[in-house]
Amino acid sequence: MKQVILVRKDLKMPTGKLSAQVSHASVSAVLRTSKDKVEEWEKNGMKKIVLKVNNLKELKHYENLAKKEKIVTALIRDLGKTFFEKPEITCLGIGPDSEQKIDKVTGKLKML
Repeated sequence: MKQVILVRKDLKMPTGKLSAQVSHASVSAVLRTSKDKVEEWEKNGMKKIVLKVNNLKELKHYENLAKKEKIVTALIRDLGKTFFEKPEITCLGIGPDSEQKIDKVTGKLKML
């Protein structure tokens, strides 16, 4: 069991902003996941991997792939009140779910 967070590298977020957005994606995805999967994920160490995508188009592509595999997703939109001047989609939480299912979707992406 693992969870993956995809981050847009074109946004060039500072470390603090990036960390907050990744946290939002992780929590939002967990809150949408079945209790049984969350408990299994927790028992196995709550593995999380942060991966990078180039831009919004690529992020949406992986969101669609995950949805086709029936994996929970959480698309995160920053409200644009601090770093960004307007609302901006920043990252995507995928899972937790089985590593095999998630790797089928994101296995070729590189770590942030």
